[in-house]
Formats: sequence, C-alpha cells, structure tokens
Amino acid sequence: MSQPINRYKANLRDFSFLLFEQFGLEEMLGKAPFADWGREEVETVLDEVYGWVQKVLGPYNSIGDHEGCRIEDGSVKVPTGFKESWKALYEAGWRSLSVAPEYGGQGGPFTLSILAEEMMCGANTSFNMYPALTHGAAEVITEFGTDEQKATYITKMTNGSWSGTMCLTEAHAGSDVGSAMTKATRRADGKYDLKGTKIYITAGDHDMAQNIIHLVLARTPDAPPGTKGLSLFIVPKTRLDGTPNDVTVGGIEQKMGIKASATCILNFGDNDGCVGELVGAEEQRGIAQMFHLMNFARIGVGMQGLAVASSAYLNALEYAKDRRQGSSIKQWKDASAPRVPIIEHADVRRMLLDMKSRTEGIRALAVKLTMHVDRAYTLEKTGGDKALIEYHQGQVDLLVPLLKAYGSDQAFTICATAIQVYGGAGFLKDWPVEQYCRDSKILSIYEGTNHIQALDLVGRKLMSRGGANVTAFTKDVNTFIAANKEHPVYKDAVAVLAQAMEALGASGAKFMMWFGGGKMEMVPLAANRFLEMMSEAVVGWLLLDAGVRASAAVEKVAEGHPDRAFYDGKKYAALYYAQNVLPGVAAKAQLLAREDRSSLEIPLAAFGPA
Repeated sequence: MSQPINRYKANLRDFSFLLFEQFGLEEMLGKAPFADWGREEVETVLDEVYGWVQKVLGPYNSIGDHEGCRIEDGSVKVPTGFKESWKALYEAGWRSLSVAPEYGGQGGPFTLSILAEEMMCGANTSFNMYPALTHGAAEVITEFGTDEQKATYITKMTNGSWSGTMCLTEAHAGSDVGSAMTKATRRADGKYDLKGTKIYITAGDHDMAQNIIHLVLARTPDAPPGTKGLSLFIVPKTRLDGTPNDVTVGGIEQKMGIKASATCILNFGDNDGCVGELVGAEEQRGIAQMFHLMNFARIGVGMQGLAVASSAYLNALEYAKDRRQGSSIKQWKDASAPRVPIIEHADVRRMLLDMKSRTEGIRALAVKLTMHVDRAYTLEKTGGDKALIEYHQGQVDLLVPLLKAYGSDQAFTICATAIQVYGGAGFLKDWPVEQYCRDSKILSIYEGTNHIQALDLVGRKLMSRGGANVTAFTKDVNTFIAANKEHPVYKDAVAVLAQAMEALGASGAKFMMWFGGGKMEMVPLAANRFLEMMSEAVVGWLLLDAGVRASAAVEKVAEGHPDRAFYDGKKYAALYYAQNVLPGVAAKAQLLAREDRSSLEIPLAAFGPA
C-alpha cells in the first residue's frame, strides 16, 4: 500500500471574497431561516472542513485510485481508509450543514454546504460520490415522500447509517431514460415487486453503511410509453425487517478514473423477489421526482469539476514556483545565466493565469447560483415577495446547465493544462494532476451528458416563463455594463462584455427562428456552442464584477498586506479572461450564424470504414 499523502489544495480567501465581498451572504445571516449562523460560524466551518479533508480524505485519494473497488462474496468492498472516512465524515457533521434541523441537520445556507462539497470533492472525488448520492436521494424523499417514508428513511440517511443511490440507466437505453424496461407490479399490500437491471449505478454497493436505499425508475404494467409512464420506487438493499431484498451486484465497471467509486450493475428481482414502495402516493410521477434530484446532482457535478480543476491549478502553481529550468528570456543569449523557476517563463505564466481565471470564474458562477437558491429559500420561509422568489428560482434554472456543462468541460481542459505546466513530470503518478485529469473526464458524461445540458438550455430554459428568466439575466448583466462602461481600469474589458452580450442575444434569436422556421435539425447541431457562449459571458461578467470590487477594496489595504496580492489576482484574472476568452463569444456567434450543415449532409459512408 502506498504511503498516504494529501495533495489537495484550496484557496479559502477566494471563498471568503465570494461569500462576503461579492455576493452578500452576510445579508441573510443572523435571521430566519439562518438565525443561528453568522460570518464567524461560516468561516470557521470552512476552515475546519479544509483541515479535515486534508487530514481524513486527501491521504486516501491516490490509494483509492490504486486499489479501486472489488467484489467479495457478491458484495463490493471499498479501498483502504474509506470505511473509517465514512464514519468520520458523519461524526464531523459536514454532510448535514444545510439539512433541516428536524432531520438532524444544522440548517445552514446551501451556499456554505456547496463550498464544503467542493473541498470534499477535491480532496477525494471517488469517496465523496457515496455520501453525495445519499444526500441527493434523501432530498427526494424529503420533497416527495409520505410522512411515514420521511420518518423511516431521512434521519438514517442524514446521519450516515444508511446510504442512497439513484438508478436510472439501462443498457439498451443509455440517456434515453424513457426507454427503461424495469417493471414494477403492484402487490396486494400496496407495495411493488420490481424486476430489471440498471447499469452505471454510482455507489451502487459498498460496505460502509448498514443499508443502501436505491431510488429506482420503473414502469407499471398499465403505464404509457416514454418518460411519462415512469414511477419512482424506494428499494432498500436490505428490507426493513432485516432480510435481503434480492438486489444483487452483477459487476463493477473498470474505469479510466474515479476508480474508488463503485459503478455497479444492479439486478433487481432475479431470485426470490425484490420489493419496493412508491415514492409518495402517485404513480407516473417518477421523472418529475428524479429531476428534483438531478437538478441538485448537476450542481454537484459542476462542483466536482471545479474542485479537481482548482486543486490541479494550485498544485501546478506550487510546482511552477519551485521547479527551476532554463534561464530568463531576458538573458537568453547567456548560456551561463542561472536557472530560474519556470513561473518566470511567459508561457507558463499564461497557462497559470488561464487556469486561475477559469477556476475562479466557475466558482463565482457556482456561488452566484447557490445564492439564488438561498435567497429563494429565505423568501419562501419568511413569506417574501412571490415575484422575487420566481426571479431567484428562474436564475437557478437558467444557470444549472451552465455550471454542470461548462464546469465539467473546463475541468478536463484545466487539468490537462496543469499537466502541461509540469511537463513530463505531470504525466507521472508521482504527481496528483494526472489523476485529476482522469477523474474529471466522466463529469461531462454523467448526470446527463453536456449535450443534454445544452438541449435543456436552448429547448426549455431560454423560453421558460415566457422568456422572463433570460430577460432578467440580461437586465442584470446590462446594469453592470452601464455602471462600469467608463471604469478607469475595466472600461475596455466591459466593452468586450457588452459585445459578447449582444452576440449572445442575436444567437438566442437564431434558435427561436430555427424552432419556428422548419430548421429544427440546426438546434442540436448548435446547442453546445451556444451553451459555451452563454457560460463564457456569465463567467466574464462575474470575473469583471469581482475585479471592480477588488480594485475598490485594494485602496483600503495597507502596503505589504496579503490582501493586496489577492485583489491584484482578481484584477488580472478578470482582465485576462475578458481579453482572451470573452472575444470568442462574438466569434462563435458568427460561426453559429453561418448555419453550416456539413455535419448533417456528409453521407454516412464518407465518414470512413467502420
């Protein structure tokens, strides 16, 4: 077994900036529904989570990657250290930060829990998938379950006694969930006999919890075809009376990354019968119920991407400051010049600033999104303005596909860039970035491939509430542009943002024309490009907003204080992104407007031999 070494790194100063200087979490603290929370409590939790993940989760990240999971006597065994980490996690209470007190939680802001999630994901991506799926499954039962189901399952899933999964995918269907064939037949006692096979089930089996509660999509005999006919069932691995429930492991996948996360084939009802109960009281509500879980799961995937990308960047930064190779470009003719840290080389500095701007921008997107969640929740709990609740919820709906898709796509790119900073060393297992890169690739695929996120954005989210959500988003960005178009530092960058927003609006109108003008085939062809454009516009806006705030704040900071360097970092991250990434929005809009159909028109045989 390898010697346990923690490689995870985070920049907690950035967390604090986002929470208290850019997005105003403090406005909601100290009063309902977060009356027991203040800035000191939030910052203390973040400090303690960071120390905890470095000590408890981080050391087992590479060990889990090396050992993977295995099947013994029909059950999955997790790698060294995982069982102890599971116990320590729930004893520490980090999974219950935003859980309601009535279910044993701490009732904190969702934004706080999602930043804790980033640190847990970054320290050990594979391990964190087990409790993350448990949390999501418990959320579904909380939202849609009967009172009896809530009393039976939620507390035990919140305290780690039981874990949870979501079981959607079947081998013949893949992302086409509506083709699911798993059957659920109603019994005389009101429960259901389930029979079928699910694949790619994250955390589908393990030996860390006393029981595993599967949420299974299945179809009753008289249900209509497609997604509308699906129902969702609670299916424990072990029945509540302690007897086995005929849920068997058909195998675990051997994967490129996240090797310590058990991705299982699960068979339901192959032997003496698998029994489940309907979530709630109505059949054929399964997709709506599962989407509640998937919405938050997609936020979680975006955070996974951010987590590994950020740690990859910070590890590459440390390496670049330490590794000496080559002389300064200023002394390029002098063969005897001293070797310098590679961070002094222009291309390494470019790669580092590119990674910094993208990771900090994606984190700003994540916190912007979760602050909308917290503000909507606060208004709901305190009887606030319904129009404001709709505004905040609308922005959540609009930003979720951006965070999931852009966060996960960029994660793989950022991790690859981190490897490049290391050079040949980055390709070796001696350093953590090659594992980060492998672990990150799945993120653009699961919880709905990123193409599904793009179709969701252009097919549903743009016109949701009659376009009111997009209108509100555009108004927010344009308000920032109007306020800062003459800013002495950022006015040129703000002008690029304005051009990007204009191009984004024109491209959005193009989709409306395609929908109504008989060119539907262009929608899926261009959807990914539009999602990337919108993501870049949002990230550019939030980075510039951070830069404006940082430039105002730095004037109040004494020379030599660490905050001066931090605020300078915000300034240059914003300027770099605006000058190097944001111009691509207008360029992509021009490409989109060309309506190139070559991908559609090429004959199948012309692709080459199969």
